[in-house]
Amino acid sequence: MALWATIRGLLELTRPINVIAASMLTFLGAYVAGGVVESPINVGSAIAATALAVGAGNAVNDYFDREIDRINQPRRAIPRGAVSPRGALLFSGVLFALAVGFAVTLPRLAIAIAGINLLALISYTEWFKGLPGVGNALVAYLVGSTFLFGGAAVGDVWATVVLFVLAAVSTLTREIIKDVEDIDGDREEGLRTLPIAIGERRSLQVATLLLLIAVIASPLPYFTHEFGVAYLALVIPADVVMLYAAYESFDDPTAGQSHLKYGMFLAVLAFIVGRATGSF
Repeated sequence: MALWATIRGLLELTRPINVIAASMLTFLGAYVAGGVVESPINVGSAIAATALAVGAGNAVNDYFDREIDRINQPRRAIPRGAVSPRGALLFSGVLFALAVGFAVTLPRLAIAIAGINLLALISYTEWFKGLPGVGNALVAYLVGSTFLFGGAAVGDVWATVVLFVLAAVSTLTREIIKDVEDIDGDREEGLRTLPIAIGERRSLQVATLLLLIAVIASPLPYFTHEFGVAYLALVIPADVVMLYAAYESFDDPTAGQSHLKYGMFLAVLAFIVGRATGSF
């Protein structure tokens, strides 16, 4: 029973749902770049590296957050005693090493992206999480970069640049809106989020401006003839949903960040359909 409790605790440290989601984004990046069929081994290595790195990053974050979690999240693996802090740190190190092992088999640009992401995952909680806006931006980059990593793994990172921008900026917008939603609790815990540092309304204005820039960039694959009308027919409604969500967040941050997520999913679907239909 003790062994099973430890195994379960280690699995919880990785946040399996996050691992699966990140792996799917890497696959979609490779698919949008058109390399799934041509480079299946590289795609598999990229997915494995992503899954292992995300799991390792989540585990090391729980290690650094262990004292806060004893108060706010006592049922997590380390606070409840299923995994020791030293065990969590060693486990994350093993996962990081395995992730590096898969990543080094990929093209050089993919290796570079993997190296930057590994450093970001390790440093997020200890150095950047508490800086207003910086932690949000780092999370946004990491989400968007999974598409870049998938594209770089199959040798065509440029095909995923617009998707990276849309995913990163929409994630950043959503992270800021979530901070506005959680401002009372964050203030009580002594956190210094962007809304606490510069105010709720100004934070939402910054988030909306960033999203507007991404929306303006979203039709580029159509104008460069990489994707056709089918892409445009889906990305425009996605843009509308995301812009409405940003507007809605000024009155209702909870509804705004929830609806923004729908727009993000629709934007990803636009890229999938765009790749499937080509320039038609």
